Amino acid sequence: MLIPKLLWPLLVYEICSTRVEAIEAKINKFTRRWLGVPPGLTDVAMYCRKAKLRLPLKSILEEYTCGKARLLSMLEDSEDPIVKTVQPTIKTGRKWKVVEAVDEAKKCLKIKEVIGQTQIDRKGLGSSRAKWWSKAEGKPKREKRHGH
Repeated sequence: MLIPKLLWPLLVYEICSTRVEAIEAKINKFTRRWLGVPPGLTDVAMYCRKAKLRLPLKSILEEYTCGKARLLSMLEDSEDPIVKTVQPTIKTGRKWKVVEAVDEAKKCLKIKEVIGQTQIDRKGLGSSRAKWWSKAEGKPKREKRHGH
């Protein structure tokens, strides 16, 4: 319950990523104590989404970075002409920059398009359709950019 209430202020206000890391460290300390796990347990064990045995916990730092990236994407792709011309800056401190992260994600998606569709399972060639990022619009384009 804490994370949804915490994410909105983190998204709206200009809070640097080091402050978010400090908040997450404090929450991790109490969460580890509550779970009864040793303090040396890594964050990967606590926040991994792909493991077979995963905890229903979310990393505040990861949610913060995803939220800021979504906010930048929404502002860039806005249909409002005033928002498009102004392009407000999103400040996240010196350690992590949202503009660089979104640009890097765009570059990775462009490289995937250059490489093309590759075979990843036993279905056979041409059995699935590729949905390219450059041809997507609106929300599907933002979702591809952020890996959701």
